[in-house]
Amino acid sequence: MTDFANIKSHLTIGDTTLTLPLIQGGMGVGISLSNLAGSVAAAGGVGVISTAQIGFDQEGWDASPLETNLKAIGMHIRRAREIAAQKQKEEKYKGRTGMIAANIMVATRFYEKYVRAAVAAGVDLIISGAGLPASLPDFVRGSKTKIAPIISSLKAAKVILRLWDKKYKRIPDLLVIEGPLAGGHLGFSPESLKHIDMDAYDREITDIIATARDYGEKYGKKIPVAVAGGIDSAKKVNHYLDLGADGVQVATRFVTTWECDAPMAYKQAYIHAFKEDIRIVKSPVGMPGRAIYNDFMARVEKGERFPIHCHGCLEKCQPSKIPYCITDALVNAARGDVDHALLFCGANAWKAEKIQTVDEVIEDLFA
Repeated sequence: MTDFANIKSHLTIGDTTLTLPLIQGGMGVGISLSNLAGSVAAAGGVGVISTAQIGFDQEGWDASPLETNLKAIGMHIRRAREIAAQKQKEEKYKGRTGMIAANIMVATRFYEKYVRAAVAAGVDLIISGAGLPASLPDFVRGSKTKIAPIISSLKAAKVILRLWDKKYKRIPDLLVIEGPLAGGHLGFSPESLKHIDMDAYDREITDIIATARDYGEKYGKKIPVAVAGGIDSAKKVNHYLDLGADGVQVATRFVTTWECDAPMAYKQAYIHAFKEDIRIVKSPVGMPGRAIYNDFMARVEKGERFPIHCHGCLEKCQPSKIPYCITDALVNAARGDVDHALLFCGANAWKAEKIQTVDEVIEDLFA
């Protein structure tokens, strides 16, 4: 086992320097909850809870999804802290410093309520994408919670940095760059995802890092930058750290861990997938996404429509105009009904060969 205490992590968020320059990506519905987040935080990284329909497995969710989700946010944040604290009593985890974060999509209906619920529960960090979190500083005002927008382009980085600077006289505590090889909903056009030029995107990353540095200097602080998307090995981790990133965000590698909150059927879908099974699909809310192609997606492509019972998940969703409910499809995945599910994944999900522990994945990434 690598002595992670010897890793020179430069990922400092607020006044917390993490043992590992690692953020575990947020995955919803029900894939990254308290067990995975607590385990990663115990190891010295940022463990991230996805708030997307987080209360799906709680009593009363069908009748009152918003209220149930808001209660579940606090429950999972507390549980993740308890898991991390318990693990850090073990000798191998002693002295490690991690954080608990919540991933909250800007596109979420009642976004502000979700943010305020996470802040009230004492979450360390909120990571927010699927739109630009223009008003996020307002919602955490007066708290110790740190905030991090997810962006995918230099243009988006400049917009959010300029906006927060002008309106709130502040900068992000962290900037996450999510690239074209990431899983789930993607901040790229379908056309650009057909021919991905990673060398060109590396240049985009260095430009974003330079822009973040300029804004940080204005405030006498550093804006740490983490890169996400397709990072599945120590070679790729080192590549982005060498480019100037302060850390990496990794999601797909943590799905096939024992600690991941996903059901075994979901994890096995990754293990059994071939490279050609990983496809760009059109989400019912109009955004491109990356998922494992299955019978459900084939039926959607043929034009089949599925019954919809609105769960109030996304702000701009129009139930009368969509072929299926994205919540139902993702909840099916989280419950193990993978043949009737949307199976979001990163570009390299097909490389998974076995179930590992969180420690073993970290060993692969930082060996």
